[in-house]
Amino acid sequence: MKRKKVYFVGIEGAGTSALASLYHHLGYAVSGSDDGDGFYNEALEKKGIHVHKTFAPEQVPRDADWVVYSTAFTNNVETKKSQELGLKTLSYPEAVSLLFNDSIGIAVSGTHGKTTTTACLAEVLAANSLDPMALVGARVQGWDGNIRAGGGKYFVLEADEYQNKLALYQPLGVILTSVDYDHPDFFPTVADYERVFAEFLARVPRHGFVVVCGDHARAEFLSRDVKAARYTYGLLDGNDVRATDIRVLTEDERQGGLLQEFTVEFRGESIGRFETRLAGRHNIENALATIAVALHLKLDLDLVRQGIASFSGTKRRFEYLGEKKGALIYDDYAHHPAEIHATLAAFRTLYPDRRLRVIFHPHTFTRTRALLEEFAGSFEAADEVMVLDIYGSARETQGGVASTDLVERINHATRDKASHAPDRDAL
Repeated sequence: MKRKKVYFVGIEGAGTSALASLYHHLGYAVSGSDDGDGFYNEALEKKGIHVHKTFAPEQVPRDADWVVYSTAFTNNVETKKSQELGLKTLSYPEAVSLLFNDSIGIAVSGTHGKTTTTACLAEVLAANSLDPMALVGARVQGWDGNIRAGGGKYFVLEADEYQNKLALYQPLGVILTSVDYDHPDFFPTVADYERVFAEFLARVPRHGFVVVCGDHARAEFLSRDVKAARYTYGLLDGNDVRATDIRVLTEDERQGGLLQEFTVEFRGESIGRFETRLAGRHNIENALATIAVALHLKLDLDLVRQGIASFSGTKRRFEYLGEKKGALIYDDYAHHPAEIHATLAAFRTLYPDRRLRVIFHPHTFTRTRALLEEFAGSFEAADEVMVLDIYGSARETQGGVASTDLVERINHATRDKASHAPDRDAL
């Protein structure tokens, strides 16, 4: 039987590269193009996925069964050529939804914590021999990239709200981690942003389930009227799934890689101690979300406990890179004020006596401008902050704000705490 052929326009994105890899694992003939930084090229080429390094209309295969384009390349010459040729042409989220909606889908949504929670849940389902398919927005430690091409009936998806991609998905279950205003280039107001989550939760069927962080007021409020079974999780009293007796391991105890341990209560009854290799209270919350799903699915709790303890996290989420001249070097993707605050709080807990120097690369002008004051306040735990010039995205050209504005506001609160480094050479 002839293999179906899929071509990707903008294959170097975190999502498109993952979907391309997933199609490849499913037996499709996959190729694509991009003119970006080549971050995913080597991994794709190793799998036999050829990547053109430029865009050109003649590169589009005339016999492609369908073409998938990144939403950043809606008006790309190859996207237009695919449409002119009459080829089935799908945006990235549309292509994802075809696979997701044909499975028992569990969507992990929210402003923060999606990546880690998605990967952790997939690991726990795998530990219970459910062999899920999963698509995550970053490379996962121990995986060959950011997908898990399982043969089971479950599909765990990191479901991004940007451009209201959520409207395309038909999940059986949803995790909602948090709702903090973001993506102001697409959502003009807080109400617009919150509406997409409320509408998403409302579509979960009665026989499905919703797991929501009860510690996050807006997320909890938006989930109150769901028809499906509903579970709240968090560290506060009143949550269905709650962590208590949290203990951060000492540096001597961390030799095995574990960083924290905690007791989990389900509706007031203890279900035992759990351990995680991930730092910070926010990662305990991510583990609780996974445990809540496991409880709904009636999974083996001993296997759930093992899956959470063995999960090593994802790339660029509190990722340890090494040591240089006595300094510990970590990389983290935190790009929203709430994420920065949570990440730096985790560092302070793990390393209370070390000096904390933060190099921050703001992502998108619109987010930086809309949340400028919140960004300035998010570095309170740092001893020193160095800010690179803002990294715009493929979808925006406007400015209206500069990194020096952020430096000025940080220094207004703490004199000489922040400095500006235009680029990596200056840094």
